[in-house]
Amino acid sequence: MPQPLPLPRAELGFFPTPLHPLTRLREKLAHDGSSPSLFIKRDDQSGVAMGGNKVRKLEFLIGQAEAEGCDTIVTAGAQQSNHCRQTAAAAAMSGMECHLVLGGAAPDEARGNLLLDQLFGATIHWAGAHRKGEDLPNIVEDLKRRGRKPYLVPYGGSSAVGASGFVAAMGELADQVRMGACPMPSHIVFASSSGGTHAGMVVGAELHGITAQIHGIAIDKEEHGGLPYRDWLTGLTNETAALHGVERRYMPTDFILDERFLGGGYGVVGELEREAIALLARCEGILVDPVYSGRVFGALVAMIRAGEFSPDDTVLFWHTGGAPAIFAYAQELAGL
Repeated sequence: MPQPLPLPRAELGFFPTPLHPLTRLREKLAHDGSSPSLFIKRDDQSGVAMGGNKVRKLEFLIGQAEAEGCDTIVTAGAQQSNHCRQTAAAAAMSGMECHLVLGGAAPDEARGNLLLDQLFGATIHWAGAHRKGEDLPNIVEDLKRRGRKPYLVPYGGSSAVGASGFVAAMGELADQVRMGACPMPSHIVFASSSGGTHAGMVVGAELHGITAQIHGIAIDKEEHGGLPYRDWLTGLTNETAALHGVERRYMPTDFILDERFLGGGYGVVGELEREAIALLARCEGILVDPVYSGRVFGALVAMIRAGEFSPDDTVLFWHTGGAPAIFAYAQELAGL
């Protein structure tokens, strides 16, 4: 079995993140029919800027930036981007300047992740309809002209280097399974949006002997990098595999990418997300966000109710964080 390659890595997060059963939730869902064994991987407890999965990617991205002698981090996202919030914090922890290119226009009041971006000292550039980093090259060139040495973190942190964070995460999961924290999952369910988490999980499963079905729930209807998302994901996975010495080459049909739960689109809160947020909070005291983890958890509940898992399955919900965004969606969540 090939071994993960050593890459520069900054120590940012608190790992391993907890892994534990969702006993009360399983009991509640079992009232409506059979339920698989349910476990949760708590990347909302990863320790940086109120937690989230992006710190896994950022450990490798910041590590590379430091190795290249960079002094500025530049990335992009939506106004309530969890990735941008954690990137701003990681830059502050590393003594680097941070520039965030955010979609939309400056609101009258900074809330949720945007408020935290500002507290971490990030410089905000508003990009209108360009929420996926279309303006990043111009910002980078401007910083170079000003004498800075910027490191470009791609949208979502999703490059082969960033995806290496989830190659390592699957090794972490394998260790926890060996230590008895959880049986080997038959399914891992998580948010698939910019591709880095999904690609890293697939390659990491190959490297670390994880036999679970890697079940990504699509979050966004739009293309990524000018390609249909599945094609982008395939290319990114193959780049990540090559970086880590995995000879297998993946095809678009190799991925489980569930697009049934896109709802009203990216960041649009519907009944699925509203019920999911309340259900997990009231059964287990755990918060999920309206955009990513709430949509995925809602999808998981719908799949269980539809009988898509057997009682013998062990399903792991990989909580990718995002709780600060809840406070920016107060109106949509009022009355739960």
